Amino acid sequence: MTTQTVSRWSKILLLAAMGLFFTLVVLNNIADFNSNYEFVSHTLAMDTTFPGNHGMWRAIHSPAVYVAFYLGIIVWEIASMVLCWWGAIALLRAVNALDHSFQQAKKIGIAALALGMLQWFVAFECIGGEWFLMWQSAKWNGQSAAFRMFVIEGVVLLLLQMREPEADVSLLT
Repeated sequence: MTTQTVSRWSKILLLAAMGLFFTLVVLNNIADFNSNYEFVSHTLAMDTTFPGNHGMWRAIHSPAVYVAFYLGIIVWEIASMVLCWWGAIALLRAVNALDHSFQQAKKIGIAALALGMLQWFVAFECIGGEWFLMWQSAKWNGQSAAFRMFVIEGVVLLLLQMREPEADVSLLT
């Protein structure tokens, strides 16, 4: 088995693992809608932030907005899930192809991972964390989980974008 083969398979499997992760996230959000709905509603209502903070004018007190925001998150996760699986399948189809073809097959996976990273950074760190001051809540603060997922996807994205070694380099010498 060549280093190139190992490198390609690691990229396929890591992207498929991200697809599995998003599949489970979507499944959990649909099967147990109320758990994360509560998270979203408390974040948008800002009802567990520091008492007397001057950002309370940003709070939203509309269950319809909570549902819309949460459904938006789920749709975003579905898009990431579909793109991760599609990207993994594209890489799998190109696993034995020439370098150019395998590099071209990476574009769907790159888009999938970038989309997922944007969700964790924009929706959770920027909007939830800073706009709705989620960082002030001891109970409804998802920033560490969002950061963890941002980093995991970022590492997979960096590995995916790396070029594979030449095909004639052997893993075992």
